[in-house]
Amino acid sequence: MKKTKSLIALAILAAAAAPIVAQMPTEAPGKPDPKRVTAGTYATDPSHTLVGWRVNHMGFNDYFGQFGDVKGSLVLDPAKPANAKLDVTIPIASLSTASAALTKHLSGADFFDAAKYPEARFVSTSVNVTGTKAVIVGNLTIKGITKPVTLDASFVGAGKGFPQAGGRETVGFHATGKVNRGDYGIAYGLPLVPDPVLIDLTVAFEKQG
Repeated sequence: MKKTKSLIALAILAAAAAPIVAQMPTEAPGKPDPKRVTAGTYATDPSHTLVGWRVNHMGFNDYFGQFGDVKGSLVLDPAKPANAKLDVTIPIASLSTASAALTKHLSGADFFDAAKYPEARFVSTSVNVTGTKAVIVGNLTIKGITKPVTLDASFVGAGKGFPQAGGRETVGFHATGKVNRGDYGIAYGLPLVPDPVLIDLTVAFEKQG
């Protein structure tokens, strides 16, 4: 009897889900085609933008972490790519690692001191585009200290999002770079956990207006 009831329940769920499944698109809206990118002002999609980092752990192995909920803007004109402007803010409270204790330590005074410095910020100063790649130079501010940083960026894809998600024009990039945390007054553990910190970003921008 219990088995019969379970089968009936599963059948009801399947019937209810069928219309939703039928409406789901069968093809991703984003394509690696730069011609899809249009001029305008874009804002980050915080839910799909991550700033990852990697450090060497005392010569034994690499350790990873990330920041999320990144907010910011990109002013972009495909006809004048060198005029692009990028300005993003990273909330330190979004820091996450595989260890709750380590995350708490990194957020504290020994490292980022999130209570006193709740945000980091990157503002571009130049963009040099070659094909679908770009070298982005800008100023990174952490703990009130500003230093130049270079990012190597690659275009990933562009297109219009699904109507259910707002249907906005979206463009995505991947970028890598290096940061010396010691330059920003984050010297705890140096040189046992040495510089540089490797940065790995994945960013989705949605067109505004």
